Amino acid sequence: MNHAPKIETATITGLFQIEIHWSTGEVFTTDIKDLVGPPQAEDPFCALHDPAFFAQGHADDWGDGLSWPGGLDLGADRLYAVGRKQAGLPTREDFIEWMERNNLSLSRAAEAIGMTRRMIAYYKNGSRPIPKTVWLACIGYEVLERHAA
Repeated sequence: MNHAPKIETATITGLFQIEIHWSTGEVFTTDIKDLVGPPQAEDPFCALHDPAFFAQGHADDWGDGLSWPGGLDLGADRLYAVGRKQAGLPTREDFIEWMERNNLSLSRAAEAIGMTRRMIAYYKNGSRPIPKTVWLACIGYEVLERHAA
């Protein structure tokens, strides 16, 4: 189960630009232009291309996403991943891909980078952000494994 961080506050700073304060203490200015895509007549997200409409976006009452009039929503889990990626930080998806690429179970991943199995599970399910130092350990593990082969 994915326990994405919650949105504490969200401020529209420009078209497709949102400054989001997360429950993790992180703050990302996230560009959602790629999520919205090009305007297409039948696409409900087409409305977000209107600056006045986009400016009406706000965090929902539970911190689970951003909402606009008419029931248009973007989920917090996706926004968090995009914000981390744009900030050059690892995402839950990156971590899962690393585990799969290296054929690592939770226990083997924990042993590989010197962490507890529980922390690996937190990173894998998205309930804790992956620190840059942990991601560097993952990269280092892969480099060492390649040299050992």
